[in-house]
Amino acid sequence: MTNQRSNSPTSSSHQEKIRSLFSARKMALMASVVTGLGIAVSGLSPSSGSFDIFTSPAHAEVSNALSSATQPAGFADMVERVKPSVISVKVTMKEKSADAGNKSDDDESSSPMERFFRRFGGPDGVPQNPDREGRHGGMMGQGSGFFISADGYAVTNNHVVDGADKIEVTTDAGKTYTAKVIGTDGRTDVALIKVEGGSDFPFARLSEGKARIGDWVLAIGNPFGLGGTVTAGIVSASGRDIGSGPYDDFIQIDAPVNKGNSGGPAFNMQGEVVGVNTAIYSPSGGNVGVAFSIPAATVKSVIAQLKDKGSVSRGWIGVQIQPVTQDIADSMGLKQAEGALVADPQKDGPAAKAGVEAGDVITAVNGQSVKDARELARIIGGFAPGSTAKLDVLHKGKSKVVSLTLGQLPNAQEAKADIEADGKGSTHGTDVPRLGMTVAPAGRVDGAGKEGVVVTKVEPKSAAADRGLKTGDVILEVAGKSVSNPDDVREALEGARTDKKSSVLMRLRSGDASHYVAVPLANG
Repeated sequence: MTNQRSNSPTSSSHQEKIRSLFSARKMALMASVVTGLGIAVSGLSPSSGSFDIFTSPAHAEVSNALSSATQPAGFADMVERVKPSVISVKVTMKEKSADAGNKSDDDESSSPMERFFRRFGGPDGVPQNPDREGRHGGMMGQGSGFFISADGYAVTNNHVVDGADKIEVTTDAGKTYTAKVIGTDGRTDVALIKVEGGSDFPFARLSEGKARIGDWVLAIGNPFGLGGTVTAGIVSASGRDIGSGPYDDFIQIDAPVNKGNSGGPAFNMQGEVVGVNTAIYSPSGGNVGVAFSIPAATVKSVIAQLKDKGSVSRGWIGVQIQPVTQDIADSMGLKQAEGALVADPQKDGPAAKAGVEAGDVITAVNGQSVKDARELARIIGGFAPGSTAKLDVLHKGKSKVVSLTLGQLPNAQEAKADIEADGKGSTHGTDVPRLGMTVAPAGRVDGAGKEGVVVTKVEPKSAAADRGLKTGDVILEVAGKSVSNPDDVREALEGARTDKKSSVLMRLRSGDASHYVAVPLANG
């Protein structure tokens, strides 16, 4: 008995379609593999006895599915949404601003960011050639910014608008408006400006979250005055300290950023601003894939105060602090080299009134861990004056909690810790065994004060020289004990050796600043 179904025309046609579909899928798979290697495939030759799988109506759906699956996602939709909020900023300054180019790197009258730019290549918003003039005389500069509200408030960098006599902004639509400065903060390099002449500007939102390493970011700005330029990259690192000031906490991105991008936004894939582009690392002056952005959380905190009162007030506890190095941690018997070491609490400052002493290590503020001295400065600076803070403190090896009311950070710069005393007066002193230095009572050396012992000589390549001690330094404490003469120093050192310590902690005064140094103890 024959099988009627297998011999019927309908059944034969059905099987042929199945074979054709199998062949098409197989060839489509082969084509997708070849295409992935970068070879263009347009179809098979008619002489091969097969057919073009890309033009066959029966398999168009398969081809389209493969095409959409292999095409990478683009940024166009998101760019269309956020690009109108970005502005180009043009500033005009009087000739007096050219004097800024003649300041030295150590000029304390300028902001930390200004000193950073003079040292590492000049700000994006201000031309590096002080002789460059605009059409109406004076200096011209270009930067970027972005609207944060429909009524015209916009964010840019302080170094873009600092010293500006006239500010003009150009929107993505090509319209030009005048703007005025509402307030600036040199310590974070943030500026708030107000654009006049509109009430329905498209604006961007600052991200509530923290940028993660590896996240996509888009930088939009005005590089080289070209306007409206979009570049893409990822977050390369966070918490970067680039040496521009005490509140450095930059996001590092590899999206191409160049001169003129300063003040422009870095967007995440949700269309939120995660950072304000402010500096680049560039030995040549061009983009090398290392750019730094101010985190959105910092920007949000700063502009809230700038909008409210035109300036920024920061909390202050009145201490000189330094990092806890591994040597210092070993000298103090600490398990980890973390926290901020108090080198000198300012007399009548909030910390001193609360009982914080030199040699204490601050490990947390309001329950938030303090990794190092710079992090403590950022945390305290983020609080408003008058706020109450609880500090976790290690005091002589024991933990305690102190509460204090924050004062207001003075505008004056803090004294440097590396100012050399002139060492005038007597150069005689007593040798300190195995440390390679001589000391004398401070009262015997002009300008050394009355407390401690002054270093009168340091032998090259000695333990003391290796740790940075120099003539004119005043030793105030050794191993937690106050010293007033060479015998006190020797006794403290011998006590540390008896306790089998490998190093001893010394508290020094250099100029007007105090700091700690861990000096290794030689055997013998």
